[in-house]
Amino acid sequence: MNYVEAKKEFIQTWGTLGNHWGTNRTMSQIHALLLISPDALTTEDIMNELSISRGNTNMNVRDLMDWGLVHKVLKQGERKEYFQAEKDIWKVATQVAKERKKRELDPMIKALEKLSALEGPGKDKKIKAFKNVLEDIQEVAKNTDKTLNTMIKAEENWFWSQLLKVFK
Repeated sequence: MNYVEAKKEFIQTWGTLGNHWGTNRTMSQIHALLLISPDALTTEDIMNELSISRGNTNMNVRDLMDWGLVHKVLKQGERKEYFQAEKDIWKVATQVAKERKKRELDPMIKALEKLSALEGPGKDKKIKAFKNVLEDIQEVAKNTDKTLNTMIKAEENWFWSQLLKVFK
């Protein structure tokens, strides 16, 4: 497989994987392109490489910036905007985890807390079964939340330890 074929396959695969991470295919394909590009790319570069419209490119680049996966690069003397992906895969994974936690897990935990206030006689078979399921789901959700928080904190702790080393 040559570079062009491998690049195309990577972009397609990353686009498919993105659906599992909570992003759309095009957003993930743009991310893949920026991830493997050694230089920052313009909107036009992205449009031409992926054969997508300007509007689609702009909307998805903005979403990638909102997710913290892509940032704008300023080039002196240039009027065009350039974009570059975060290259540290651990940081990418941490950002995806943060966003998914914020968009999916946190609202689910809030909804489960609201539902757990269900009133009714504890002897009622249906209510008891419902409460048991809620408790089990809450347990899994809280453990997932703790795990994600640990992952996120690990990145923050690494950053602060590295920063402190600089000032020693």
